[in-house]
Amino acid sequence: MIAASGDQAECGSPMEPFFRPVLTPPRPAATVVLLRDGARGPEVLMLRRHGSSDVLGGAYVFPGGKLDDDDSGDALIGRAGAPAEALRARLGEPELEARVAAGFFVAACRETFEEASVLLARGADAGLAERAARRAREGLAFGAMLAELGLELATDALVPFTRWITPKVPAMMNKRFDARFFVAALPGGQQARHDDHEATDSVWLTPREAIERYRHREIVLAPAQIMSLAQVGRHDSAAAVLDEARRRPPPVIEPESFEADGVRTLVYPGDERHSVRARAMPGPTRLVVRESRFEPPGGFDALFD
Repeated sequence: MIAASGDQAECGSPMEPFFRPVLTPPRPAATVVLLRDGARGPEVLMLRRHGSSDVLGGAYVFPGGKLDDDDSGDALIGRAGAPAEALRARLGEPELEARVAAGFFVAACRETFEEASVLLARGADAGLAERAARRAREGLAFGAMLAELGLELATDALVPFTRWITPKVPAMMNKRFDARFFVAALPGGQQARHDDHEATDSVWLTPREAIERYRHREIVLAPAQIMSLAQVGRHDSAAAVLDEARRRPPPVIEPESFEADGVRTLVYPGDERHSVRARAMPGPTRLVVRESRFEPPGGFDALFD
């Protein structure tokens, strides 16, 4: 997860890249690229982080956040919809403790509910999702809400997509994360709604629409969001995105950076300047910083070539 060190005013002034070493270890986090089909292909839910947030403040992001201790606790693991060992196998990280691996799936469901009011639970229709949201607004904790309504999480709806590790010299913030990105389809009948607390706006955009808005300085995106949108934008439906993610293990992406001739460049696995030579994603292997924006050396259209 590569994030922001400030806010973007409503008029669209850019956030400055960070590019200072962060010595703390990355914190585990989970992110959900929530998808639905639109007239022009798959659309992605983007939430605008509250401007005062110290993580991606003012930027448009996918629902997500750091793991809480409760995410790997008995109460929530017992409602994860699958054994912890099975979820670890789906995540593709056998070195992780099973409960921790399962906690990423739980955190992904919890954050999607808390930030976007989308309930990834078995049998959750629009009415049940609204009932759950009402109980949450009344102060009921996520696990207690699931228990009260007798719900199990639909962790099978989450497909591991990528793993982003913020480098020690991050692009836009002073915190590091080790974030598992999942893709999931919006459950039928439900509607996403930002919480007006951590997120102050929500919008469904095709990847090209999001990149165009970023190109015209209407929104702020972080590099991880830019590259994830580019991956989604190579497919013609939400189902195609999910199918492609199911067919391969989620790549580990830890960007690296260098500066030459006054131009700061982020490189990704497979780039000649990256320490990992195997390509992790289709499309460009680097982004350059031009006028406080991140873009491929060949321009934004290269994201979808």
